[in-house]
Amino acid sequence: MKEKEGTPAQKKKEAKKKPPKHKTAFLTPKTAGPDFEVQGEYVGKMHGQLDVGLQIIAMGDGQFEGVAYPGGLPGAGWVGDQKIKMKGKTDGEMTVLDSEAGSAQIKDGVVTAFNPEGTNIGELKKVVRKSPTLGKKPPEGAIVLFDGKSADNFKNGRLIDGMLQEGMTSKQKFGSFKLHMEFMLSFMPYARGQQRSNSGLYMQGRYECQILDSFGLNGEHNECGGIYKIAKPKVNMCLPPLSWQTYDVEFHAAKFDAAGKKTQKAKLTVLQNGVPIHEDVEAGTSTTASPLKEGPEDGPIFIQNHGNPVRFKNIWLVPIKDDPAK
Repeated sequence: MKEKEGTPAQKKKEAKKKPPKHKTAFLTPKTAGPDFEVQGEYVGKMHGQLDVGLQIIAMGDGQFEGVAYPGGLPGAGWVGDQKIKMKGKTDGEMTVLDSEAGSAQIKDGVVTAFNPEGTNIGELKKVVRKSPTLGKKPPEGAIVLFDGKSADNFKNGRLIDGMLQEGMTSKQKFGSFKLHMEFMLSFMPYARGQQRSNSGLYMQGRYECQILDSFGLNGEHNECGGIYKIAKPKVNMCLPPLSWQTYDVEFHAAKFDAAGKKTQKAKLTVLQNGVPIHEDVEAGTSTTASPLKEGPEDGPIFIQNHGNPVRFKNIWLVPIKDDPAK
């Protein structure tokens, strides 16, 4: 006997089909819902003269957190540790965030700020930042790993709508190189921490530059741009999810003598969205979850599958020949 739609048994079956809230991921603005429209970056002036940046982070079901930055957004004016953290929610057509320093009302892409006494002290408007290296073309001599046409250069490469999905390993192996890669984080408003659009870019399959939705967070070693367990980024340059972002990495492989003893650590310089976040950082060991341990052999470009959807495009690198004397 077929169960009627709307019965408890039918509803139970339907519920089983849906992922738990913390695993719900959206890959297009059209499907992301009203919270996505509020989330994002805003800039403007307070008291008519002080530049201020604001990042608003969706936490699900109309709940939001905010971080205000005196001077401007990270990588675009903010120069110190001073931040103002806020919390709030959407009620009808208005989203309101509160802090000890005052409140912010958000509607139709405009933030109106008030001091604790309720006086209007300024207005901020929504902005959409784009990496200056987005769409960067490979130079002469570059090895193109993905140009939107085929996933054949990767083991487990899966192509969807001209993009690569997470969880792949380059068939070719490399020593030192300069790498360009573009990625898009999924929108997962109910997830927290390491469950929020997690992946990772592994140089030689050994040293991880973390990929994570860390928009509005502190910028730690295990957040976006961090060299996992080694160094946190100089500034958290993670843009909002569903934005295309870039990594430009200069990687110098570790060196070993004839006996297999390491004589020089691996080094990484990383730009995220065009902003330097690491400069000649030494990686003394491979990342815990890396598929390859340290060694003199070349290794692949490995992009981790952590169970969250992340999309990739425009991946290429230029091999570097290191001076053995250095």
